[in-house]
Order: sequence, then structure tokens, then C-alpha cells
Amino acid sequence: MTDYFELRNHGTDASREILAGVTTFVSAMYIILVHPAILASAGLPYNASLTATVLVSAFSSILMGLYTNSPLLVAPGMSLNLMLAQTVVRTQGASYETALGRVFYSGLIFLLVMVIDKRRRLIMGVPRMLRFGLAGGIGLFIALLGLESGGFIVPVGELGLKLAPFTPRSLTFLAGLAVTSIMVVRKTSGAFLWGAAITTLMAWPIGRWWTHEAAPGPVVAWQGWWQPPDFSLLGRLDLAGAAEIAWWPLIFVLAFTCLFDTLGTCVGVSEAGDLMDHRGDPRNLGACIKTGALAVVLAGLAGTSPAVPFIESSTGVRAGGRTGLTAVVAGLLFIPFLFLSPLLSLVSAVATAPILVLAGVFMLKPLIYVRWERFDDAIPFFMTMILMPLTHSITQGMIWGCLSWTVLKAASGKYRQIPPALLVLDAVALALLFYVERFAH
Repeated sequence: MTDYFELRNHGTDASREILAGVTTFVSAMYIILVHPAILASAGLPYNASLTATVLVSAFSSILMGLYTNSPLLVAPGMSLNLMLAQTVVRTQGASYETALGRVFYSGLIFLLVMVIDKRRRLIMGVPRMLRFGLAGGIGLFIALLGLESGGFIVPVGELGLKLAPFTPRSLTFLAGLAVTSIMVVRKTSGAFLWGAAITTLMAWPIGRWWTHEAAPGPVVAWQGWWQPPDFSLLGRLDLAGAAEIAWWPLIFVLAFTCLFDTLGTCVGVSEAGDLMDHRGDPRNLGACIKTGALAVVLAGLAGTSPAVPFIESSTGVRAGGRTGLTAVVAGLLFIPFLFLSPLLSLVSAVATAPILVLAGVFMLKPLIYVRWERFDDAIPFFMTMILMPLTHSITQGMIWGCLSWTVLKAASGKYRQIPPALLVLDAVALALLFYVERFAH
């Protein structure tokens, strides 16, 4: 194991990688329950969706670790499941079998693009400054998720977000954030996991002895421990129905949305975690994105929405994960929950929220490399970074970062700083914007 994952070469050891894998899993395990609930709103059976989610997450993460030696967890993406549930099935009236067929075809297109681009010109066409923006944007995005799940900030009409009133949930989050931060500052081994455990204990009284209108029931609740898997969605995709000409624009949009999400997460986590090769490029980036493409294909076959590398992977990297062993451990931890999913109710979102916030702080490290006086660099960087949390979309950050870079460099006469591959990404970005705007109206 030490030799296969090159642990010594990456300055780590098995115990650290295992701890990082557990940390990654704990921060992302909410997907096992939340993702099937979203798909159930589109008519997919909940228990079967849960089984498909576990299978895809486990297999894709293990494949990522073994094939790429990168500490990236792969699971069905939250924004992509909303796209499947709302825009594909509910709004357009398609059956979920046809929708799963479109997921499968989009994965094949994604994979074909990666096979054609053998020299990685497309994926390496993102300028270094935009890569820093991706890392910063993912940091802000994941921190925002943590603040929201901790009940510290809440939506308010059309104004966006505001500070929530103090409730048992938000006060418990603040206490958990303080405890976890202190352990991180003191470099306590397993700080994230200890923080999650302590916050879970502090959350136990909420809804029991410490009631509030925002917490009508227990936050930490026992809902049993056993639930048999349901494999009824395996192979249920309708390839013939999904192949109709009318669906192909949507399939291409889905394929390139997956590409942008995968590229953004791989680059952002690598930049923040200093997971770079001797050329200063993200380590094994081509292999990581190919694995992401295979994960999308697998998702269609298994019966769920597209799987992409998770931004929560940054929590494991922050905990010391440097190799694929982290991803393998995280993937293996999904497997028992084919049977034990009710146990996840014992670890509430408020317990993992401090981990997400602190991982977001870690992801902002590349900001020190930004030359703010160079506005043709700083503005695209800022667009990439700020639009991710504001739109809840890595793809939107990628789109506007690429477009603003091209426009400003061209206006400055710095044509050599516009790689040809970036022009291809710009064309894809414009196509995505056109389609989304047309669909919205």
C-alpha cells in the first residue's frame, strides 16, 4: 500500500491518509440522505435512489483513488441533481428512465472529449490566475454551505442572505466552530473529526430539552439502524427515448456542465492543497477528469444524477490527505450504508458545518498569489471566485472567469495570454449561457 500510493514521496503515511478519508466522508455523507430526497421529488423511488447514490459514490471514489492517486471523493453533484429533478423531469415532463438515459449519453460525450484531447490542451487552457480563482471560489462556496447548514445565516426574500437570529442550532454551531477552530490552531490530530463528534454531543439537547420554533424536533435522532438496499434502478435507463433529436442540446449542456464542474473542483482543490506536479500543474489532472467522465456514465447506469468530484474533498486535504488512499477510504466508508443508512440521522448538518467553514478558510490560500494591481488578472480572478458562492454553481464561476479573461486580455492587446484552448472554452461557455437563458424564458 505504501508503495502503490507513493505515500513517502508525498510526505504522508497510512494513518494520516485514513484519517483524511474518514474526514472527507463525514463532511460529505449528507449526500446519502439529501440526494435521494431531491430525486424523489421527480418521481424516482427514494430507497432505490439511496442505493444508487451509495454505489456510485463508493465505486467512483475508489476508482479515483486507485487510478489517479488523488484524494478526491466523487459523488452525485447537488446542483446537477436539481437540474435533473427540476428542469429535466418535472418541467419538461420526461420519464426518469429517459432522464437517466440522457445522463448516460452526456457521460459518453464527456469521456469522448477527454479521449480526443490526449494532450490535455483543453483542460490546461485555463490560465493560472483563473485556477487561483477556482480555489478561492470553492473555498467561499463550501464556507457558505457550512454557514447555511449551521443555521448561522439564512435566506431573506430577494435580498439574498442575512445573519440568523440566535437559536439553539446557531449557538451550537458557533460553539462547535470555536472548539474545532481551537483544535485546528493547536494542531490537534483529527481536529475535524473530534470537532464533529463534540458538536454532535452538544446538538443532542436541541429539540429535546432546548426547544425553539426553528427546531421543533430533535436535531440528533435515532431512526433505527437497518434498511435493506433497493437495486431496482440499476439499468433502468431508457436509451432509445433519450436518443431523440430534441434532447441532444440538453445532453450537450449536461455534458459540458459536468466537464466544467469536474475541471473546476479538481483544479481548485489541487491549487489550494498544493497537489501539483513538477511543472506546477494539478497532479494527474487528465486522469482525474477522465475518471469524472466515467463516473457520469456509471451514474446513468446505476440510476442517479451525474457524479462529480466533491468540493468537500478539501476537508480531507486539510486533514492531511495527499494521495488516492484518502479517496479509497472515503469510498469504502459508503458501502456499509447500503444497509445502515438510518444511522446517518445521528450526525446532523450542524455537526459537520464547522468542518466546511474551516475547509473554506483553507481553500483561500491561493489568494496570496494574486497581483491585485494587474486589473486584467484581478478582475477575471474575482469574477471566477465571487460568482461560485453567489450562484451556487462552479460552472458559472468557470464561465464568467474565462469570458472576462479573454475580453480584458484582448482589450489590453495581450493576445499571447489567450490560449487557443481558452477560446474553445469560451465558445462552450457562451453556448451554455445561451441555452440556460433560452430555457429560463
